Amino acid sequence: MSASNLLRLVFLASIWGCSFLFMRIAAPVLGPAVMIEYRLLSAAVFLAIVGALLKKPLHLRQHWKHYLVLGCFNSGLPFLLFAYAAGTLSASLLSVLNATAPIWGALISAAWSRHMVSGRVLLGLALGTCGVALLVGFDHVSARPGAALAIAAALFASFNYGVASTYAKSAKKIDPFANAHGSMWAAALMVLPALPFFPAPGVPTIGIMGAVLALGVVCSGVAYLLYFRLIADVGATSALTVTFLTPLFGILWGTLFLNEIVGWYTLVGAAVVIVGTALVTGFRPHFGAPRKAPAA
Repeated sequence: MSASNLLRLVFLASIWGCSFLFMRIAAPVLGPAVMIEYRLLSAAVFLAIVGALLKKPLHLRQHWKHYLVLGCFNSGLPFLLFAYAAGTLSASLLSVLNATAPIWGALISAAWSRHMVSGRVLLGLALGTCGVALLVGFDHVSARPGAALAIAAALFASFNYGVASTYAKSAKKIDPFANAHGSMWAAALMVLPALPFFPAPGVPTIGIMGAVLALGVVCSGVAYLLYFRLIADVGATSALTVTFLTPLFGILWGTLFLNEIVGWYTLVGAAVVIVGTALVTGFRPHFGAPRKAPAA
């Protein structure tokens, strides 16, 4: 992995770490469906403006099915599930549970290709499971009413990211901007039917709407441009390792702005999950200029 791509990973991790902070702020007032619909629409409109300025077409007739699949598993479903979980769980815990996404991605990929997993992968899976168990067992947040369902929702959200990363490996090669733009519109359409069933429980303030706008424009629009660019540059599995750093920023922002308690179990659990994820994905960072493929 080149130094420039590593910097993109760090910047992307800091942005996605903020997303759990913003969801934790807005979810109790807007509810999951309304908050995510605002998030997706603001991201889609932002990307539409950028696309018009850069003259980047979507080619909907050719790629609409691709956008629907990507929008469902990489945005719509995981966003909704994390938004639901944000009504109960802390931003710190959400960010660590999100770090299990590469583990799911590696396991789904192995199942899809019908390859036996190695001992390293099994060890990584065991460590990831132990890390999550450590967090859930010691974090006082897990004792709140509805916490078990919220934790399951967050883990299932990460599972969907794994599905999306596996799909991206075999999907047709499409411009990263079009992937981000088209998937946001597709996800926004998918979430619309849920709005009547999950109305906003409160009246949003300017601060709440600002958090939602930041979720859409920065944490979705800008972030997914970076993410799909990384997929194009370093591959889907390596790009998903952004979740190694996301928990660190999620814990940092939650502590600084929400006064969340960070215990030894938070740091140890996060470290165990990250080590397990690295083992599962076989992640070995490469610094410097990207290597050239040998001539055929």
